[in-house]
Amino acid sequence: MPTFKRLFLALLAALPCVSSVHAGPPFVSDDPEPTEAGHWEIYGFGAGTHVTGETDGAAGLDINYGGAKDLQLTAVVPFNYQTGPDGTVGLGNIELAAKYKFLHQADGSPLPDIAFFPRAFVPTAGRRFGTRRLSLLLPLWAQKDVGKWSIFGGGGYDINPGAGQRNFWLMGIGLQRAVSDRFSLGAEIYRQTADADDARRFTGVNFGALYKVADHWSLIGSAGPGIEHARTQGRYTFYLALKADY
Repeated sequence: MPTFKRLFLALLAALPCVSSVHAGPPFVSDDPEPTEAGHWEIYGFGAGTHVTGETDGAAGLDINYGGAKDLQLTAVVPFNYQTGPDGTVGLGNIELAAKYKFLHQADGSPLPDIAFFPRAFVPTAGRRFGTRRLSLLLPLWAQKDVGKWSIFGGGGYDINPGAGQRNFWLMGIGLQRAVSDRFSLGAEIYRQTADADDARRFTGVNFGALYKVADHWSLIGSAGPGIEHARTQGRYTFYLALKADY
């Protein structure tokens, strides 16, 4: 869509002129910042997408460990749910990932942080919530910080095998500001091409916030409308999590 391209290019052009705000959850667009070596970040989360008469989503744990300098190891254990007349709940596909930051931003340089964050979706879900096939997301994520502002985003290609499934692209870009030491606000625009024969491409917007309620605990959340093919792909999405770090 021309509108999406104009927004994406405008934000990209602002990258060298936008210290650090941590992106990633609660946004679809991720960031290149790994968990600090020897430390943990654990999210107890709930998320969903609403279409007419139905909400589909997941709740579970997103566990991140700093395995070494610039290296984060991730495991996500979701329980999927579906509301409506045929509503159900069950184990989703477990996600295993590793984030490696290979480029570091520096003062006076326009270059951002960049990381490779491959993510494998292990076929642990039943047929109601999966295809019983391993899929793989291969993204690059970037971030540039200036003062209290941070611009982040990127995207990648998802290898999505199975009957009726399609490989697809995911991309997004966002802007975030640290309002105080404990509170930050942000927004993003993201897009995904069709991931199945009966699906359509989707573009959405999210508005998110993070509030640090105690030294090692934070509340984070986001929500936003679909702006392309929203009736069938998602009228709105939401994400809420309690984050622990130590």
